[in-house]
Amino acid sequence: MAAAPVRIINCNVNGIRSAADKGFFDWFATTDADVLCLQEIKAQLNQIPAAARPDGYKAFFHPAERPGYAGVALYTRREPDHVYQGFAAVDADHGWAAFDREGRYLQADFGRLSIISVYFPSGSSSAERQARKMIFLERFLPFIQTLQAQGRELIICGDMNIAHQRIDLKNWRGNQKNSGFLPEERAWFSRWLAAGFVDVFRQLHPQQEAYSWWSNRGQARANNVGWRIDYHICTPAIAARAQAAGIHDRMQRFSDHAPLLADFDLSAGF
Repeated sequence: MAAAPVRIINCNVNGIRSAADKGFFDWFATTDADVLCLQEIKAQLNQIPAAARPDGYKAFFHPAERPGYAGVALYTRREPDHVYQGFAAVDADHGWAAFDREGRYLQADFGRLSIISVYFPSGSSSAERQARKMIFLERFLPFIQTLQAQGRELIICGDMNIAHQRIDLKNWRGNQKNSGFLPEERAWFSRWLAAGFVDVFRQLHPQQEAYSWWSNRGQARANNVGWRIDYHICTPAIAARAQAAGIHDRMQRFSDHAPLLADFDLSAGF
């Protein structure tokens, strides 16, 4: 009998307490997922509700120092060999301290496989925040390439706050000067993929117009006027094991983002 695929769910919950109140963890219990990566939990450890600590899962959190802001989480059925909370835990802080204070990175290692929950900065609020976003991007690529060079296989789950191609947002013409679809952001994303990393959803669905985030303004969600800014990005050997990838029903609202699901055949181990 073939081994069951490993299911990894990724979601920006825009507040873990709010998502729990909206039934996110009730839905999660129906998915038979092995790993859950969350971004923008917006909670300190003592604020994580009981509903957000499902039975059968080890839960790890990297909250932001600032209350009600950012933060990431990672849940796994299997006990990891090691968990790194923050970039500096991996990279001895080569300029990561400011980003680690914002709670943007969790890494769980299982043998040679690392599963990562990461929350890229947004640059939409100001020119200063956009400049910080670009600093983050320029540091992140060599950071992740170093992990790959060390022989690690990677599944990187996150809200990247970038729509890579025109197919990844509805109104691409009107957003070419907006953060999230700037030419320099898209060029950076292309460099990341050219370095050998794989966008699993796009690998399996090369022509599908599908989105993972919708503005709360107007009727964006009802009319499916969205952006695909949430991803499973993998090293090639893992991407080759991807069996399915999809985005959950946008009309079941736990957040302004929809959960992403991806299944991998990891029966050979790593």
